[in-house]
Amino acid sequence: MKGTLHWVSARHALDAELRLYDYLFTKADPYEVEEGGKFTDNINPDSLQVVTAKLEPALQDAKEHEPFQFMRQGYFCADEDSTPEKLVFNRTISLVDTWAKMEKEKAIVLVMRQLSASSRISEVPASRGTAKNITTGQKMV
Repeated sequence: MKGTLHWVSARHALDAELRLYDYLFTKADPYEVEEGGKFTDNINPDSLQVVTAKLEPALQDAKEHEPFQFMRQGYFCADEDSTPEKLVFNRTISLVDTWAKMEKEKAIVLVMRQLSASSRISEVPASRGTAKNITTGQKMV
């Protein structure tokens, strides 16, 4: 996909309210709570952030639900609350998925824990590309 990126002149830009939505819960399973806890304990206090931004004047005529990509931030659409005098845009998709990154890191840690609990793996130089299970003597790729 090709596009044109350009900077907006602050002198000519329009102020707009941006609503940055994030995950409603801090955990993938909101019912994963400590004894006596409830799912509302896992509500993300930062699930909505409202910020002011400078936008190009052409966005003053944006139609409700019309999508736009704001550079390095994500995809936004004009909100039903938006008027030519007060622009309001909702982020619909972030360009960086921090939730997926957190879940991937968590999965890697769990796998490493399982491996270390089930067997000991010797360290080998990266150039060899294989490791040997100390317990069984089998090569591991």
